[in-house]
Amino acid sequence: MARKDFLDIASLTREEVDHLLDQATPFKELFTRSVKKVPALKGKSVLTLFYEPSTRTHSSFEVAAKRLSADVIDLDVPHSSAVKGETVKDTVDTLQAMRADYIVVRHKMSGLPQAIARQTKASVINAGDGAHAHPTQALLDAFTLKEVFPSPAGKKVLIVGDILHSRVARSTSNLFLKLGVEVGFLGPGSLVPKLGPAGITRFTDFEEALKWGPDVVYLLRVQMERQDVPSFPGLQEYHRVYGVTQERFKQIQGEGTYIMHPGPVNRGVELCHEVMDYEHSLINQQVENGIAARMAVLYWLKPGTSEGEPQHETD
Repeated sequence: MARKDFLDIASLTREEVDHLLDQATPFKELFTRSVKKVPALKGKSVLTLFYEPSTRTHSSFEVAAKRLSADVIDLDVPHSSAVKGETVKDTVDTLQAMRADYIVVRHKMSGLPQAIARQTKASVINAGDGAHAHPTQALLDAFTLKEVFPSPAGKKVLIVGDILHSRVARSTSNLFLKLGVEVGFLGPGSLVPKLGPAGITRFTDFEEALKWGPDVVYLLRVQMERQDVPSFPGLQEYHRVYGVTQERFKQIQGEGTYIMHPGPVNRGVELCHEVMDYEHSLINQQVENGIAARMAVLYWLKPGTSEGEPQHETD
C-alpha cells in the first residue's frame, strides 16, 4: 500500500520494513558503482525544512534526492521569514504554493512533522522531531545491521548513553525489535527510561552489559543541550563510566563486537580515538547507508495519496 508520509517507525508493518530494506540494497549498488543518478523522481521537487542544525541528515537527504534526479530546494530557515515570527503553518502554506512534492522536516518540537503532514498534499518525511522519532536513522541503522548479519533476529544490540532524550534510541530500538533483535539499554539512571517497549534489558554497569554478550554496541552522542540539569559530574567521568575506554575497547576488540554511532562522534566522551580505526566500526558505513535508505524512502512515498493517522512511538 502506498503511503503519503514517513513519520515514525511504530506505524510501519514488518512487510513495509522489509520492503524498504530490500529497496535500499539496489540503490546502494547503483551509487557505489558507476551509475550515480537514476531518473526515478525526475520532475519532482524535494524541499528541506530544517529548524535544527544538521550536517549528516541534511546532506544525506540532499544527495539521495539528487541521485533520484529530483530538484532540491533548501529553505534556509535561519534567514527565512521564520525568524521574523512567521508561524510554521504560514511557512507550510507558502510551500504549498511552491508545489513541493516532498517536504523533509526537522524540528525541536515533537509531533510537528505529523501536524505539517495533515496540512499539505506533499509527502512529509520526519528528519527528527524533538526527542520523539528519527525514522530514517532507524532505517539506515537496520540496513547497516543487515549487511553484517543478513538474518539479525536473535542478535543482541546494546544501546549506550542518553536514551531518555534520544529520538535515535527510540526509533532504532523500535525497528530492531520489529526485526527480532534483542535490545539492551545502558546509561546513567536518570537518562534510561523506566517504561518503554517490552523486552528491553536495562543495565547500570558497562561490565555487566558486556557479559550479556552484545553483537553490537551502539553509542549515542551525549546531548547536553537537551538536559535541563546535568545527569553526571562531567564528560570525563561519563567516559570513564559509560564510554568505550581503551580498556573496554580491548575487550570489545577481542570479542569482535561491532560498534555503531549515529554521529556526530565526540572522541574522548562516547569512545576513545582508537575506535574510529577499528575494523568492526560501522560508523562510516552508517553514513554511506543513509543515502541508500533515504533514496528508498523517497522512491516509496506517493505524494497526494491519503492514509490513516500514524501511530506515535512510545517511551
